[in-house]
Amino acid sequence: MATTTKLAVRQQLIYSVFVRNHTKAGTFQALEADLPRIKALGTDYVWLLPIHPIGVAKRKGDLGSPYAIKDYRAINPEYGSMADFEHLVDAIHAQGMKVMLDVVYNHTSPDSVLATSHPEWFYQNADGSLRNKVGDWSDVADLDYRQHDLWAYQIDTLTYWAQFVDGYRCDVAPLVPTTFWKAARDAVAQVKPDFLWLAESAGDDFIAELRHQGYFAASDGEIFNAFDISYDYDVYGLWQDVINGKAPLRDYVAALTHQDVAFPANYAKLRFLENHDQERAHGQIENIAQLKAWLAFSYFERGTTLLYAGEEFGLRHTPSLFTKDTLATTPEVDLTTYLQTLQPLLRHPLREADDYQLTSAGHDDVLVVSYTRDDHALIGIFPVMGQAANVPVALADGDYRDLLSGQTVAVVDGMVGVHATSMVLES
Repeated sequence: MATTTKLAVRQQLIYSVFVRNHTKAGTFQALEADLPRIKALGTDYVWLLPIHPIGVAKRKGDLGSPYAIKDYRAINPEYGSMADFEHLVDAIHAQGMKVMLDVVYNHTSPDSVLATSHPEWFYQNADGSLRNKVGDWSDVADLDYRQHDLWAYQIDTLTYWAQFVDGYRCDVAPLVPTTFWKAARDAVAQVKPDFLWLAESAGDDFIAELRHQGYFAASDGEIFNAFDISYDYDVYGLWQDVINGKAPLRDYVAALTHQDVAFPANYAKLRFLENHDQERAHGQIENIAQLKAWLAFSYFERGTTLLYAGEEFGLRHTPSLFTKDTLATTPEVDLTTYLQTLQPLLRHPLREADDYQLTSAGHDDVLVVSYTRDDHALIGIFPVMGQAANVPVALADGDYRDLLSGQTVAVVDGMVGVHATSMVLES
């Protein structure tokens, strides 16, 4: 299905919201008041973490994980009614944004509607009890897609919600058969042709472990048969090693460069520094100049960009999925204005150019990205390790305008001096 994916998805910004934690009230109605601010960040899609009722059996925390769903076809009453949800969707659309729902099809809560009515649709232990494939996911039971009667129920559910929303983020997508996802995509296209599919794909170790246990687990290459965008988990661990000084930047560059040849030509990776399953970026990167450089790179490199609610405030605290943990609205470092200056990077038409190059420069501490089409070039320089350097660029000597700062930058002998601030030059 990636053959139909449009390159424009690489110019989209997805903003991730957990309704329970986003406001003090934790409701659909309360979220509506924040939509203009979310829109002002340049958001194209508001991704809502699961909005369905949460199971009680084996619940983690006092409120439970939104990923332990009790009923795929209902609304969590703590968030509001179905009418409240529809009103929120209309409000998001009125702001010129689209809505992405979180789909959790690998598992349900152990006391879910499906577990009660169709236990045969689940993996079972020898004694008939329901089980899951990943040990620490103790609050869920895993669905068994070898039971094809399950497929119709799940696809009917997807076509129902598609009448309201514009895309799906699919949780643990590799553990659900790719053939199912392709069938689901075809069915949803009959309801809404212009629909976005994002897969939470997985890293190599996770895939290898599940395959070792005898389960189906799709690689990123397989995922792109059914999805428009996949997660960046194939390189995320390496990125963490780089920022922690455990791996050289050039290894990360090599991994990203490999993505560009390993996947379909129109592939889109989700570029992020944090999400609801990972530590906050500012918790991992203390230096603000480095944090800004990595943010700028995430907007500029080839892919679709994700912001996790609160990232724009430079928050360090990683919010809980299992209890009430209201998003702080007092910024630790207010990155809002900076993120708004990055929007032109994301939208720039040269980011669709076929000629894309990524290198490390300086003493392996600066990332240089170039997009070239005919005689036009867009070159981004990102001092992600916080070091000053003289960086070679494929530009004729002369003065160029930095699209980020608006200042003039001189290229002398094919080199640019870079300090703590990222720059993007256009010729």
